[in-house]
Amino acid sequence: MKEVILDAETREIGSKSSLEGFRKQGKIPGVVYGKDIKPAAISVDSKAFMSIIEANGANVVINLKMKSGNQAALVKELQRNVLTQAPMHIDFQVISLKDEIEVMVPIHIDGVADGVKNFGGLMEFIVREVKVSCLPTKIPQKISVDVSSLGLGQGVTIADLPKFDGVAYLQEPSTLIVHVVTVTVEEEKPAEPVVGAEAAQPEVISKGKKDKEGEGAAAPAAGAKK
Repeated sequence: MKEVILDAETREIGSKSSLEGFRKQGKIPGVVYGKDIKPAAISVDSKAFMSIIEANGANVVINLKMKSGNQAALVKELQRNVLTQAPMHIDFQVISLKDEIEVMVPIHIDGVADGVKNFGGLMEFIVREVKVSCLPTKIPQKISVDVSSLGLGQGVTIADLPKFDGVAYLQEPSTLIVHVVTVTVEEEKPAEPVVGAEAAQPEVISKGKKDKEGEGAAAPAAGAKK
């Protein structure tokens, strides 16, 4: 496993405005916690953190370098701005490199299914990540699946996923990951012609009295008796 080091500074737990102050300085506020350690408020450099995640994936083991000592940790939760997707807050969970953990690993699709490319099918994703159990040093960055041979009605299950040394899939082997479905197009039915009495009767527009007396009544002709 490649060692990834990230400097972390302790901070005082403050108000919303103080958190915004950290972000304006190019830092991400966060917390670090874990078994047998006291939770601490920290901040990390935004560019350094995002560079690590982009290069290694969300499940990378990060060695947090703090004044109290280094701590191996995983990103347990990353909050982002809804509009800009900029990182807003990070939860780091301290782990032991000797104990197996359970994590979710993303699925990456390779190729274009034959049923989609040549028969007009549609690729439908059922799940986009799977749960595995392994040592932190063996967490896959992603699980790639080649779907190019899939025809209409065919799919990939947990049992079909590639095997990794020391990594166990925790979901049922029959769990469907992705499959190719047939696209059905409903033809628009032509309007049925109106026949019989309904067709013979013209639309009648009433010029007489309405529900309210005097409303919409026709004006009497000149010289007509009242």
